[in-house]
Amino acid sequence: MKKELEAFDRLLGIMDELREKCPWDKKQTIESLRTLTIEETYELADAIIKNDMQELKKELGDLMLHIVFYAKIGSERKEFNITDIIQGISEKLIHRHPHVFGDVEVKDHREVEENWEEIKMKEKDRDSSVLSGVPESLPALVKANRIQQKVRGVGFDWDERSQIWDKVKEELEELQHEVETEDQEKIEAEFGDMFFSLINAARLYDVDPETALERTNKKFIKRFNYLEEQTIKKGKSLRDMNLDEMNVVWEAAKKFD
Repeated sequence: MKKELEAFDRLLGIMDELREKCPWDKKQTIESLRTLTIEETYELADAIIKNDMQELKKELGDLMLHIVFYAKIGSERKEFNITDIIQGISEKLIHRHPHVFGDVEVKDHREVEENWEEIKMKEKDRDSSVLSGVPESLPALVKANRIQQKVRGVGFDWDERSQIWDKVKEELEELQHEVETEDQEKIEAEFGDMFFSLINAARLYDVDPETALERTNKKFIKRFNYLEEQTIKKGKSLRDMNLDEMNVVWEAAKKFD
């Protein structure tokens, strides 16, 4: 533990010097750091998807720097400091894990999630909405998943997860019906309902939909890049190939997944 504390203390000291001596670091504000923090968070998420431990270590360091940076600015403004941040999260973790730090018993991780949401609601004003803690700026896919997690915490969920497939089929049929009407606004609405039901299904089967979709994105990019490379090697252009010819190379690309 001494080694870890010394390393953290060194980082805090470096930040003190940067705020005093570096023109760029002196200029930064909580507002100016916001977009940079979002970028760093996405880079961290990318490293997780790639399962690149060295890159993950690097990106965690970058994100930790941002936390220390915010803490330093908060301290300068006499609003909060790094001790307040650490003490705050420590108290929250203890309070929201009564099955670890108290005498509450739980059967599985789902009961832990339910207890967490129930405790959060008690911490808020009685008039607060269950969904008030969902950030408006979240990407739609992530937000949908978070919404469903939140409402599950107060019991608004399927009795059996297999029941979701009837809902998925229902939404698909409604989408297909609206596609035939060619009413673009209704088609868009049904696509939204379809996506929402699929995200719900993913949650029920312990799959993070954002991660699942990003893995598919990366898989598609890898296969398509292979398709392009093989086409160029043959002195051809994708525009000169028909879909059947492309599919032959595409199938070969699957062998490298």
